Amino acid sequence: MKRARREPSDPSSRAAGTALELLVHGVGGASAPELLNDPRTVRVTGDDTAAVHRRADDLDAEIRRDRGEGPVPEAYVWSNLTSGSGARALWLLLLPFMVVNLAHWMRPAAVGRPRAVRAYALCVRLAALTLTVLLVAAVCEVALDLAAWQCAGVRDCAAERAWLAFFSPELSPGGWWTPPGRRLVVAALLPTALTALLWYLSRRTWRAYESQEPPEPDEDPAAGPHDARESEPRSDPGAERGPLTRPGFWYGRRLVARLRAAHTAAALLTVAATITAPALRFDRRHDGPAALDLLGAAVGAIIAVVALLTCAVVCRRGRSERRLDRELDGPRVRFLPVAAAGALVLSAGYASWSRPGWSSEGRLLGDQAFGALMVVQWALVLALAVIARILYRTAPAPRTVLGGLAGPAVTVVACALAGVLAGGGAQRAASWLDVDTGPAVGGPPVLLGWHAAVLVPLLLVVLAVLLGFGVGAVRRTGTEVDGVRTDYPDEEEHRPSSDSSQAGPEDTDRARAIARARSWAELTDRAPAVIGTLAAGTLVCGAGALLGAWVTREPPGRALSTAPEPLARAVELAQEAGSWLAGAGFLLLALSARRAYRDPKARRTIGILWDVGTFWPRAAHPFAPPCYAERAVPDLIWRVQTWTRRTRGRLVLSGHSQGSVLAAAAAWQLAPDIRGRVALLTYGSPLERLYGRWFPSCFGPESLAELHRDVHCWRNLHRRTDPIGGPVLLAGEHGRAVDGTPLQDPLAYGRTPGHPLPAPILGHFQYQADPAFAEARARLLDRLQAPVVPAARHCTDRGHHRPVPQARAD
Repeated sequence: MKRARREPSDPSSRAAGTALELLVHGVGGASAPELLNDPRTVRVTGDDTAAVHRRADDLDAEIRRDRGEGPVPEAYVWSNLTSGSGARALWLLLLPFMVVNLAHWMRPAAVGRPRAVRAYALCVRLAALTLTVLLVAAVCEVALDLAAWQCAGVRDCAAERAWLAFFSPELSPGGWWTPPGRRLVVAALLPTALTALLWYLSRRTWRAYESQEPPEPDEDPAAGPHDARESEPRSDPGAERGPLTRPGFWYGRRLVARLRAAHTAAALLTVAATITAPALRFDRRHDGPAALDLLGAAVGAIIAVVALLTCAVVCRRGRSERRLDRELDGPRVRFLPVAAAGALVLSAGYASWSRPGWSSEGRLLGDQAFGALMVVQWALVLALAVIARILYRTAPAPRTVLGGLAGPAVTVVACALAGVLAGGGAQRAASWLDVDTGPAVGGPPVLLGWHAAVLVPLLLVVLAVLLGFGVGAVRRTGTEVDGVRTDYPDEEEHRPSSDSSQAGPEDTDRARAIARARSWAELTDRAPAVIGTLAAGTLVCGAGALLGAWVTREPPGRALSTAPEPLARAVELAQEAGSWLAGAGFLLLALSARRAYRDPKARRTIGILWDVGTFWPRAAHPFAPPCYAERAVPDLIWRVQTWTRRTRGRLVLSGHSQGSVLAAAAAWQLAPDIRGRVALLTYGSPLERLYGRWFPSCFGPESLAELHRDVHCWRNLHRRTDPIGGPVLLAGEHGRAVDGTPLQDPLAYGRTPGHPLPAPILGHFQYQADPAFAEARARLLDRLQAPVVPAARHCTDRGHHRPVPQARAD
């Protein structure tokens, strides 16, 4: 790749009528030579993380008059934001945090319910906080309970592991680290280090990815003294408009910093409480020094006060999107992790106090802690479901997923994933340490054993649903075959017969392959049923596990040992299989992250998951993987506005797949004087099919209609064989003008003079290979030739009326 050269900046030196096509790739990433179809590319602007590239021959296209027709192609490459370095693959272990952050943005669209909207966001933030506590509690269960408390307290268990020998009172009599409290303090270094790592990664990734400020609403980053505006700037932008039009939507610095402080404090307090609880319990049962009792009461009070402050910080008002929120919270919020760290130091000193006769027996407070955490999560999910239904009923949209309950369902899935990781890790650690239930050793918490037992029936139900969808896809393939042939009327003379009973084997196989691609592509629309089944099954099975653990206080195999032998055997097998499945899930994520760290191809595959899951800002969980759109969207806004203001030329914002979502997000933020020179071309776009259905508050029908009114002209290309992209489905004539008819895929049914070899089924990729792509782009450029005409109706903006560029129908 050649070194970038500075592009000319004198507007008077540019040829009139210059057109630019800014290509934005989709999931999986792409390189500049692939996007531009030229091995000789030059980086025009940007860095190694995300940049705009051109062909070397087009670097000075704006001032060359001998260039051929057609727009100048540019490529915005953002692959490294999600799948660049190998270290980012480790974000796979933060999957529950990413999923619960998605639940925040799945809020139903609402009208006139500001308090319900704030309550919804609050419930999601609190649920996210419980996931942080659950993760740290699971690490404490492994390090403090199973290793330091149980295994180190039993001679046989510690003798088989040299690294625990100096913890054992029998193997190292009189050792300073052998008392239970001091063993817990040393083991607490592991969850404390994990908390510090999460804090560091959250802070570092925010600086690297999410600290890019978008241009101010009235800011002109490239305007010169001779620039003439074509329309007035926005006054109080974002008021009474969709969320994605607000200037502060892609800049959530204040909330991320606030939540990072709160979650760090909650994690440290979880470690402090785990250390303090067994010492307090021992002191209450045995008469000790008064100073020790006073110190224990003080430590407990400090932990409780800091915990209340942490919850208060999380309950504060959420995102501020109507302006760029550059200011951070006061010192009370910023020093909250310091207060929690101080409480942890005090708890370590309190637990390290010498207590004669103190020995580690049974379990720590694992059953009570995990059970209480599960009850809190259920309460938050139920409250979230009630609020979501209230919001949905204010403005019901027919295609909204699960009747507005997508957010609560996804929250349940996030809690289930966290539970699988926590339970799988604890079960595998117990097996590795050979810690089993006995007179002196308690083993892992009973609740985790019940979770493992109910995991098998839950997975069987989900597999049955998936199998039913697969059978339905096979049936639809058979009914679709005849319809495939009628979609290619121009090739009728090239086929043996239109009757499937008289068609040859080659013709039948071709029709079946196309029908299969169409029917399997429709399975994407059935994903809500899978998520809903998984969420409902998780709630039912989780309730059964919690009830069984609290009633029997024994693992399911032992609790049902007196039941009929077939039932007892089935429960024992389910518990064992669930334990292995949970552990396998944990190991699978860890091994996938390790493989992706070494293998770039695997890293790109995992990057596809992040392309979809990390599009949204971190509004609920600060330890989730970073939001790449808070870098990509400002990049696109700056590039579009600076180029159009410098050249006064026309620009087609061309986005494929996830790139179409980035392009739409950037188009929403463009200044009014820019929109008249910008057209939007989307293809393979999930704007309505995925985002509109799952995130109706931001991409619902009203928001997409508003985008259509804002941009000068818009064309969306889609195929029936595409499992991701689909039509935008705007109402009335505008919807037909934007979507048109689905593109034929493959381009030819059989062998034709234009396609002498069989044309491939392209599905989600290679939209540029269809002649309809160039035709749609040319029509958009033709529409941009005409001046912007103000709309007949105006948008009300807090008492100020401003014209909106008229949306042109193709």
